Amino acid sequence: MTRPYLTIDLDKIEQNARVIVDLCARHGIAVTGVTKGVCGHPDVANAMLRGGVSAIGESHIENIRRLKSAGVETPYLLLRLPPLSEVDQVVEVADVSLNSELAVLAGLAQAAERRGRVHDVIVMVDLGDLREGVWPGDLVPFVREALRLRGVRISGIGTNLACFGAVAPSAENMNRLVDLADETERTLGITLDCISGANSSGIELIASGRMPKRVNHARIGEAILLGRETVHRHPWPGTFQDAFQLHAEVLELRKKPSLPIGERCEDAFGKYPAFADRGDVWRALLDIGREDVDIDGLIAVDSRIAILGGSSDYLVVDVTAAGHLHVGDEIAFSPKYGALLAAMTSEYVEKRPRRGGFAKAGSNPGGALH
Repeated sequence: MTRPYLTIDLDKIEQNARVIVDLCARHGIAVTGVTKGVCGHPDVANAMLRGGVSAIGESHIENIRRLKSAGVETPYLLLRLPPLSEVDQVVEVADVSLNSELAVLAGLAQAAERRGRVHDVIVMVDLGDLREGVWPGDLVPFVREALRLRGVRISGIGTNLACFGAVAPSAENMNRLVDLADETERTLGITLDCISGANSSGIELIASGRMPKRVNHARIGEAILLGRETVHRHPWPGTFQDAFQLHAEVLELRKKPSLPIGERCEDAFGKYPAFADRGDVWRALLDIGREDVDIDGLIAVDSRIAILGGSSDYLVVDVTAAGHLHVGDEIAFSPKYGALLAAMTSEYVEKRPRRGGFAKAGSNPGGALH
């Protein structure tokens, strides 16, 4: 049985991790490699670890279990705020978790005490992106209450930017994070080991030297997986942007008009798609659709191929300029982050990890090493 498949170049992921880890190390920052974009794929996690990341960050308990079952030995950071209903599982599988609710911390503390251990916690602070985190003015009272819980240890504070509100990391908001850490330590008489201030959107700030020195931890996914910083989505020097390629088979190849014929209505997803009049074009129908991937996040490797749209089961592309194609041929696409996440999640897309060498860094679109 044939089906769409995703090739995963583990050597390129390892190289990308090494470049990012080396950059961060020059600025005193440890890197947790984030595998949530690949659903905790063990081969990808191992490639990141070979590239030098100090831990693996995951959003799903199930993915941490999968990684551990596959023998991936490393500290684990649970990135998504723990559900109160799953505190026992969190303490069982994760060494550290990100938190912003006292009720959950109390549950984690009790679960940890039942197991005779202490669970490390990074308290998240909302610096304006309006996703998770306590408000800055509430941080000291929050930590004061958390310190009374014997089963958890407040190992640090952190923040998340550029994911929900699209607030970019800056020297100003990172210095605000450091000031909050200083205030918390001074007021409560504690020492915070970890100031987790950066994700893939922060690597430009790190490279510029404007990241405050007390920020010593980064949670990096896309910059390692796809070789891009995430403020402008620019390729990062020395990294590969093609570690993942999605391949789909041509099911039908026919010359048809470029404009639909007849009275128009909503499509299957409640949209009114727009079409440009290109005359008659050669249209290829591929064996992948919106059920499997975010088609808006695909870029054809062959720049002569244009994506026209898709339905649940099919992707439709214009291959007029692409030369000779036949039914049964495959067309390759580079996925953006959302498309990668969807393809990795889909049970209908086969995953094909591989090793075996690549062109030297510098010959790829990311350019030369720093």
